[in-house]
Amino acid sequence: MSRPDFLIIGAMKSGTSTLAAQLSEQAGIFMTTPKEPNFFSDDDVHAQGLQWYAALFDDAASGDLRGEASTHYTKLPTYPRTIARAQAVLEAPRLVYMIRNPVERAVSHFIHEWSQGVMSDDMTAEFARNPEIVDYGRYAMQIRPWIEAYGAEAVHLTSLEAMQADPRGVLSEVAGFIGHTGPVTWVEARARENSSADRVRRFPLHELLIDSPPAVWLRRTFVPKSLRNRIRETRKMRDRPELPDTLRAALEVTFTEDYAALRTLFPDHPRLAASYPFAPG
Repeated sequence: MSRPDFLIIGAMKSGTSTLAAQLSEQAGIFMTTPKEPNFFSDDDVHAQGLQWYAALFDDAASGDLRGEASTHYTKLPTYPRTIARAQAVLEAPRLVYMIRNPVERAVSHFIHEWSQGVMSDDMTAEFARNPEIVDYGRYAMQIRPWIEAYGAEAVHLTSLEAMQADPRGVLSEVAGFIGHTGPVTWVEARARENSSADRVRRFPLHELLIDSPPAVWLRRTFVPKSLRNRIRETRKMRDRPELPDTLRAALEVTFTEDYAALRTLFPDHPRLAASYPFAPG
């Protein structure tokens, strides 16, 4: 049965969708659909069995490098069985871990949950109620178990900040790390996958009342487009929310401690400083 040669393992809201999309555009690289199968992390997905997972790679051409990108793979403590399951299937995968400024990642995570109707507008209360918003940005905590399982040489660390500054360079580095030997091309049309910039607030029965085919038909048939656009605008988060000063200060303390641990895992790594502008050098 087919196995992936590499995994993009996170972090959530750090540019993994864009990286996966760009890799999928390169000759000789195959990425799964769906982009995030979450096979090793999610119990209900893993229960579908290895044959189901292997079938995701059936359309790869002979000789293709096969990969998938599941940010759930670095979401401790939410998915504690991920690595053990991966080790039972994958002997020596290449692992790509993307990070970003963890404070900005946490804000983007909050916006994502707000848009799904999961969280309220009260950032302080939601951060207190949902520790995973912080935990998923504690990169040393998330990546250390993968290093212990597969070795530091199996992990390629990069960042959203690096990809924004030098997109083709980062793509080339990642492609080379996973074993791709041909040239790479950055496809600008795929440069902004899964962005939170245009998040629209969901509400109960959203799929039935907004996204279902009958609702779409009725809306497009009887509601003028100009009115539809105005209604949509009222449900957007227009401005990126500002963290309260006390919450930002607390986050920076937590993430600075994690940064120190991350530097021991990746000594002198050139990508780290840009992701931690608030941390001492």
